Amino acid sequence: MTMNNNIGKGAYADPAILERGYRKATWRLIPFIFICYLFNYLDRVNVGFAKLEMLDALKLRETVYGLGAGIFFIGYVTSGIPSNLILHRLGARRWIAVMMILWGGLSAAMMFVHNAGSFYVLRFFTGVAEAGFFPGMVFYFTNWFPTQKRGQVMALFMSAIPVSGLIGGPLSGWMLSHFQSGQGGLAGWQWLFLLQGLPTVLLGVAVLFYLSDGLKHAKWLSTDEKAAMQAALDLDEQSRSAGGHAVHSFGQVLRNGHVWLLGVVYFSIQMGVYAINFWLPSIIKALGFSSATTVGWLSALPYLFAGIFMVVVGRSADARGERRWHLSVPMLMALVGLMLAAHFSSNVVIVMVGLTLATMGALTGLPMFWPLPAAFLGSAAAAGGLALINSLGQVAGFVSPFLVGWIKDATGSTDVALYILSTVLLVGAILVMLVPARLVNR
Repeated sequence: MTMNNNIGKGAYADPAILERGYRKATWRLIPFIFICYLFNYLDRVNVGFAKLEMLDALKLRETVYGLGAGIFFIGYVTSGIPSNLILHRLGARRWIAVMMILWGGLSAAMMFVHNAGSFYVLRFFTGVAEAGFFPGMVFYFTNWFPTQKRGQVMALFMSAIPVSGLIGGPLSGWMLSHFQSGQGGLAGWQWLFLLQGLPTVLLGVAVLFYLSDGLKHAKWLSTDEKAAMQAALDLDEQSRSAGGHAVHSFGQVLRNGHVWLLGVVYFSIQMGVYAINFWLPSIIKALGFSSATTVGWLSALPYLFAGIFMVVVGRSADARGERRWHLSVPMLMALVGLMLAAHFSSNVVIVMVGLTLATMGALTGLPMFWPLPAAFLGSAAAAGGLALINSLGQVAGFVSPFLVGWIKDATGSTDVALYILSTVLLVGAILVMLVPARLVNR
């Protein structure tokens, strides 16, 4: 226990040096990476708003949309592990820049979609281009912050998801309304893809000049700060090895039951997350709101509360050194929220309350999940192990939107799909508690 308590305080007489280093790293890295992830998520899910016009314009069915929204994740899953291993070899700065330039360009190219086939192809290759970004960022943070710091760091980083909904909802609604007359020969949904894809390309170029590949390349840290932070990381690694829980190679990753169990847990979280991200505008519109601007503002409310809740829970998890309950309770919140939205589907107020609870719970589950695998994956296994877990979870990105679209076409409602997703979240919340506390609590 003494060793664990020393991590983050460092083995130095002056812990202020270490805390100063963490403070510098947080302010230097998190805001910029936050903006990159914001556009990453916005580019991934803005198809949910484009759908409000695109389906009618191209005469596409709900099932086609669900398949197109989900096929992104086939490319994402198949490319996740190779992409993260390339990042580990080439360095974060160069590979993240390449990924962002590619996916930003492909996202903007969605404006040229003209039928189901072109929709599927562009969504697939956008998924390939994005695949290594998120697990790469999780791995990147392991090179700067020890285990007990990562709950809050991940919460700050992943608060880009609710902020993307908070900003993206009203922005997307405004774009659809403002460009509905077809300025420049483009429809509103085409302008949406273009104007939200191009900033990602510019950010990708900025990555080359702004990010550092690791502690030894960070010119903005003093020599003492680098030494203190590296000592804390080394001590963190030693504590995993001393406890006999660390996984040190990709071969061990593939043979470790807890890795596969966490992959299933992450799948269950993402089933709820992607149902919300891809269908929230449609569910709100079905309540009787015809204006895209109104739908945009209403869809921002759940994300506003989710962003606040995410940071609060992240701080609580780090302060208490507890991981499992801080993950399973938000998942149960998402379950309750989805069931409320399904059972009272004709009541505007209750549906909005349910969607808000579901968004708060599901999105908070994301940053609360990642400190669990990072706690026992050694540095040599982290790149491949985190990518494997992420890829398993992202299968939900295909299953969830396609399932909801197919059920809506078959029944005319999303209610049955929300009940199914609630059940999946319940299973995931139970599985979290099967992970030994000694493995993940710090």
